[in-house]
Amino acid sequence: MTTRFACRTSTLVVVALTALVAGCNDGGGSTEYNTLPANIRNLQPVASYDGVSNDLLTAGLGKTGIGGAAPGFADPVNPTVPELRRRAIYTGYRGVIDPTAAGGYGTLYGPNIDVNGNDTLGEGKIAGKEYLAFADDGSGRKNVTLMVQLPANFDPANACIVTGPTSGSRGIYGAMGTAGDWGLKHKCAVAYTDAGKGVGYQDLMADKVNLIDGRLVTRASAGTAATFASDLTGSALATYNAAYPNRIAYKHVHSQQNPERDWGKNVLDSIRFAFWVINENHGTLDVAADRRIVTFTPANTIVISSSISNGGTESLQAAEQDVDGLITGIAVAEPNAQPNGMAGVTVNFGGQPVANAGKPLIDYFTYRMLYELCASIAPSAQAGNGVRPGWLGFGTAPLGNAFTQANGVELQAIAQGRCQSLADKGLVAGSTPTQQAEAALAKLRAYGWDDALINALHASHYRLADAYVAVGYVIAYGKFSVSDNVCGFSLANVDATGKVAAQVPAVQSSLFSTSNGLNTGGEIIYNDSVGGPRSYHVGVSPSTQRVDGSLDAFLCLRSMVTGVDAVTGAALVGAELAMSQRVQAGMRDVLLNGNVRGKPLIIVAGRSDALVPVNHAARAYVALNSKVEANPNVRYYEIENGNHFDAFLPNAAGGGVQGYDTLLVPVHYYFTNAMDLLWARLKGNAALPASQVVRTTPRGGTPGAAPPITTANVPKVAASPAAANTITVGNGTINVPR
Repeated sequence: MTTRFACRTSTLVVVALTALVAGCNDGGGSTEYNTLPANIRNLQPVASYDGVSNDLLTAGLGKTGIGGAAPGFADPVNPTVPELRRRAIYTGYRGVIDPTAAGGYGTLYGPNIDVNGNDTLGEGKIAGKEYLAFADDGSGRKNVTLMVQLPANFDPANACIVTGPTSGSRGIYGAMGTAGDWGLKHKCAVAYTDAGKGVGYQDLMADKVNLIDGRLVTRASAGTAATFASDLTGSALATYNAAYPNRIAYKHVHSQQNPERDWGKNVLDSIRFAFWVINENHGTLDVAADRRIVTFTPANTIVISSSISNGGTESLQAAEQDVDGLITGIAVAEPNAQPNGMAGVTVNFGGQPVANAGKPLIDYFTYRMLYELCASIAPSAQAGNGVRPGWLGFGTAPLGNAFTQANGVELQAIAQGRCQSLADKGLVAGSTPTQQAEAALAKLRAYGWDDALINALHASHYRLADAYVAVGYVIAYGKFSVSDNVCGFSLANVDATGKVAAQVPAVQSSLFSTSNGLNTGGEIIYNDSVGGPRSYHVGVSPSTQRVDGSLDAFLCLRSMVTGVDAVTGAALVGAELAMSQRVQAGMRDVLLNGNVRGKPLIIVAGRSDALVPVNHAARAYVALNSKVEANPNVRYYEIENGNHFDAFLPNAAGGGVQGYDTLLVPVHYYFTNAMDLLWARLKGNAALPASQVVRTTPRGGTPGAAPPITTANVPKVAASPAAANTITVGNGTINVPR
């Protein structure tokens, strides 16, 4: 769609479409035929689903199937496209929610829950059409995956589009359980994008890559239709494989394009693709020309830019870049919102200014990777009830690496090694592991992780999330090749001792449908570990000759971000300086300006978000917005006892982390709440509740066996919050009550 239909209406009435077109052709304006956007390539055959045997939302699994065991493959080494899609939707839906009944699945949310929050939809299957394509510049290097799902009950008289960019580094089905679920139930077209991230897997030894439908094929046969292929070919690839056998690459990390820079553009492309799909199906037909006329435009279609985590960031970036006015409103949760500067911006919490608010993501991630492992063994690093999730029972599902012992003994020893190495380098004080650990924890608190509950979450985040972000984003921002082995890091499968192992064909063939595009299918390897390459967790630093979680490598990452030696503070020179300058340039490319162009905006975030702390992201962004634009329709809802990973809430046997169930509540419930509030605003001009802290009640009980959640645990956003819960924002300052 290159231009808009010049004759517009504010409300589209189906019976009037023919008259509208006739009026425009009789002199009321020009006629614009529906045309596929020029950058849309590799358009796949349209898939239609009946809502019984297969569907848009659950791939035929329904509420029961999504809540049950993972669907398998008849031949695991050669899964079919329908099998890959079904497993990808299963993984995408469950990957961002708590899929257990005790956690709220099937009662508070899920395919069976209708738009009013009631259990009326049975299995929740939704019929409709699915369109899949790449957005590319013609080179075949970008190949950003776009998908539009158009429900069969789409209502042309109430046309709407919801964006579903994927969270984390997930593939195209990564927003099924969030934006997809909400949008399809509201009879909206849902515009998805993987934002140039996922899954984009490459087995470097076999030189195999993913196609858009998930099949793993040789790079030669894929050609420019590969979702991703690294820059290594021919003799260069052979040389790398000889030196570093059995390594893998992922698109988000190794595409050398810093995909985050274009996240907003990708979302806007998905919206344009959705308008084409809607007009192709419901636009007025010019019978003589046998072509559809552009009937649906932003003037008569509500477009909500939404999603969670990185997906929320992508939608914020799109709103900031929306010069064409495609977006009507924005509702996001847990966004990685990086302000482009904090001059004149203040975050106050409990009446006190936060000292280090608004840091860029890779700044605080490389900082945390120095101290988090040591801090995790501090006596203070536990919740008030003595629970330290991911400590006892550490290493069980979903991680499953046997070299991390289930009783936490090995983690304790490695953490003590990290503490001593930090002390030896003068980075923490103390002569005992306890003193050193408390000093490390104090550093994290001072750097933005100041919520008391977050103290208990460092152990689980260390192994399940944080290292992958720190390593992956430094490489991505610097646009480094996989062959650069930045700071001695690579990715590979590992054996039970943490040593590099060959890929398993039955695993890699299904990674499109099981991987999150960053830390599944491959472990971070420290190539320079004493004794040979090892998982970073059990790596031995050359400078310490100690098993300390590869401290030397993480000191290198920190230096890449700051431009100075992480130990001595001396400025980098030579090749190290050049690498650091590349990383810093990539960091600048992804910062947000805070201007959403006057559109209604709701941001939801968990106060106990240990991954993307609110001091650096949500709070800081809302404060920045109040400085750069006088937008009366921006709201921020901070959820007490909310974390970043709802998928960690089940017990370990259910795929989560032991202890989360007792301490935390699902933030997804409030994403849905925010979408409902924005919908009421856009459809009926309802007032948005004031910014506020939502006081929740954790389920409590025994870790791994918390009692079932009820609405009493998770009250919705209050129409009129009490003064003690009200967040005030203005002139670059946000005030959040404790």
